[in-house]
Amino acid sequence: MQDISSEIIFQTSRSGGKGGQNVNKVETAVIGSFNIDSSALFNQYQKDILKQKLANRINKDGFLQVKSQVHRGQMANKEEVIEKMNDLIKNSLRKKKPRIATKPSKLSQEKRLEWKKRQSEAKLGRRKYRGES
Repeated sequence: MQDISSEIIFQTSRSGGKGGQNVNKVETAVIGSFNIDSSALFNQYQKDILKQKLANRINKDGFLQVKSQVHRGQMANKEEVIEKMNDLIKNSLRKKKPRIATKPSKLSQEKRLEWKKRQSEAKLGRRKYRGES
């Protein structure tokens, strides 16, 4: 897995929330943008997979965007953006394991049927008695 930090475009802005005196002067929030189409790190097949799996995070210009404002320092938020983006891409390119169809065991089927019988008997006992008329 390659590190995509060289192709990320960073923007800074003021973080929201509490901050006291620094809230109006320090730009600590970091937004990282990564253009999947112009990336030289991935082949076309990988780009198509990324666009498909990360469609809800890609804006109309084709940039994958991640924002971080959890830390008080800009560099820490920048590292957080790089880490989040690398994780997103790594998880998107991971191949899904094929599901292996299995059947329930004999014992589990018997247990299920026994439970159903007990349930129906309990519910039968709750019915109102209707005498012969």
